[in-house]
Amino acid sequence: MSELKKRLLSIIESPSADTNAKLEKICHLLDQEIPYYNWTGFYFKNGDKDELVLGPYVGAPTDHTVIPFGKGICGQVAISNEAFVVPDVHEQDNYLSCSVDTKAEIVVPIIKDGENIGQIDIDSHQLNPFTDEDRELLEWLCEKVAGIL
Repeated sequence: MSELKKRLLSIIESPSADTNAKLEKICHLLDQEIPYYNWTGFYFKNGDKDELVLGPYVGAPTDHTVIPFGKGICGQVAISNEAFVVPDVHEQDNYLSCSVDTKAEIVVPIIKDGENIGQIDIDSHQLNPFTDEDRELLEWLCEKVAGIL
């Protein structure tokens, strides 16, 4: 297990912090350790509504605090239940711009009991920075996060 995974796991398994504090610490750790992660945050399904609400995040403030299912990359992942890697956001017709600096995005769903309950969303100021290793790390992380939600 990589050092980063060990540190993430120690946050998740920490008995003292509440869930939101853990999620915020996860965002901070990813932001600090991976230089091309320029905005890192969580979105969660809003009860029975077909929309996502912004949870803990690190990065520039965003106007996208509520995202309808189907809108943007996050909204598409809410429907598809599959990770979505976008090497160049300007190539995507259905992209919600959070920052003029964002060039790439990766969104990975959080699945609990077979249901998509949220996702981690990461923006980068670099074109095509995300690797299979990033995707695998984030899929592993979302599986672990599902266990504390």
